[in-house]
Amino acid sequence: MSRYELVHSERLDDLNSDGVLLRHKKSGARLVLLSNDDENKVFSIGFRTPPYNDTGLQHIVEHTVLCGSRKYPVKDPFVELCKGSLNTFLNAMTYPDKTVYPVASCNMADFKNIMDVYMDAVFYPNIYKREEIFMQEGWHYELDNAEDELKYNGVVYNEMKGAYSSPDELLSRYTFQSLFPDTTYSCESGGDPEKIPELTREEYLEYHRNFYHPANSYIYLYGDMDMEERLRYLDEQYLSAFDKADVPGIEDESAIGIQKTFERPAYVEHDYAVTEDEPLENNAYLSYNTVVGTSLDAKLYLAMQVLDYALVMAPGAGLKQALIDNGIGTDVYSSYENSILQPVYSVIARGASAEQKEEFVRIIKDVLKHMAEEGIDRDTLLAGINVYEFRYREADFGQFPKGLMYGLQLMDSWLYDDNEPFMHINAGTTFDELKREVNSGSGYFENIIREYLLDNNHASLLVLNPKANLTQSREKQVSDRLAAYKASLTDEQIEDIVKSTAALKKYQEEPSSQEELKTIPMLSISDIKKEAAPLHIDENESNGVKVIR
Repeated sequence: MSRYELVHSERLDDLNSDGVLLRHKKSGARLVLLSNDDENKVFSIGFRTPPYNDTGLQHIVEHTVLCGSRKYPVKDPFVELCKGSLNTFLNAMTYPDKTVYPVASCNMADFKNIMDVYMDAVFYPNIYKREEIFMQEGWHYELDNAEDELKYNGVVYNEMKGAYSSPDELLSRYTFQSLFPDTTYSCESGGDPEKIPELTREEYLEYHRNFYHPANSYIYLYGDMDMEERLRYLDEQYLSAFDKADVPGIEDESAIGIQKTFERPAYVEHDYAVTEDEPLENNAYLSYNTVVGTSLDAKLYLAMQVLDYALVMAPGAGLKQALIDNGIGTDVYSSYENSILQPVYSVIARGASAEQKEEFVRIIKDVLKHMAEEGIDRDTLLAGINVYEFRYREADFGQFPKGLMYGLQLMDSWLYDDNEPFMHINAGTTFDELKREVNSGSGYFENIIREYLLDNNHASLLVLNPKANLTQSREKQVSDRLAAYKASLTDEQIEDIVKSTAALKKYQEEPSSQEELKTIPMLSISDIKKEAAPLHIDENESNGVKVIR
């Protein structure tokens, strides 16, 4: 513990956990420990990674650090790791302002193995040694023979071409652009296929050097383990090798600014691609979007979810029903994006006509005004609170370990305030507050409608129109651009692209050596318990009723 500064600790009764917030003194790394009796242990390391352009830098770095490292030089360590792992989760995710690398396992030996592979991957990746990693995962010019057509290729490039064919993905992209024109959220962390080929390897490596430093990291440990032993391991094997003074400007570089409120709501219109057999009439998307405070308002963070239930999600919800009754779209749904600094609430009509946009907004405003003046049905609000509180208490996330979901959710506050990791995962008292607001008739939810949905100019109306042959048109533009670029090259430059294409394919086809494969830690039989997990059946009495759990 002499290597760490204790910032804060508290008992999190709702999670049956002890929460500890630490800072590594030498490197500046932030750490949260949630110690409890859950055998499904979770580790995550995340970085604040705001984009400053649309090249998908953050997404490409995420992919490429997982392609071999100092201690584990195999080309795909995670495929090999999974062959001898009992992990319950193993992945990495790029968000609009952060990148996280979470893993989970119920087996302690396995947990230590995959934790070490991830730590080595993020801090000592092979991206500096092998140019092919960037070409494979990011983008490259592809030319098998000098006379062939020049093409773009790359895992992230192709992945984002697929994502940009989805209207819902485009809605999210254009919504952020419309609401945050002056902040990092206007940029695409996943990568715009049009812009990805503008990224140079030098710029990409510089981003990793600056942002993948412990001073910009958020490390999370959850579950039943010897936390002191894990802290010692982190310090001795990784963190002590870094000094926070090495990246003096990281706080400014990774800062996420607040978008200034608009004088009037924005209006934007874009196209999305449909096939020739899909209709153009009544196939538009209408989206009304507003910015709702910040994610550091714990009460508002939950209240908007409850309000969304009352407006759109509940059976017969007033706002959804009014839009459907007036023939605005074939489907009405909502979105509350609260994993960013300034959360966004959207009401969306699918299968609508662009000409209905004024009526769409008018109906939304009329329903909201009526609810603000006449009051929202008390039982609907309490039902919404019960829905979300039950999910919170039950902590059942299906196939995903609850420790993993806690780790992702605590980033909704921790990323924006170093001292507030537990704000949203320890929400029992916040639910109590919301119930008191409803039962007292204080008008709290009605005031939210007025302040954030009715009288809020930080809003946008987005129309997404269907357009036939749009995909083909864009592909022809890319093809023409590449043809023009190829025509500008000398024979020697064309031959260089042919050689680099062949070198990349050779790299991809060659398996890792046996020496490299042996570096991947595998579980042995002795690491696995022989006993089956016991089934516990507890009987007790509650208010005269026998309860079996």
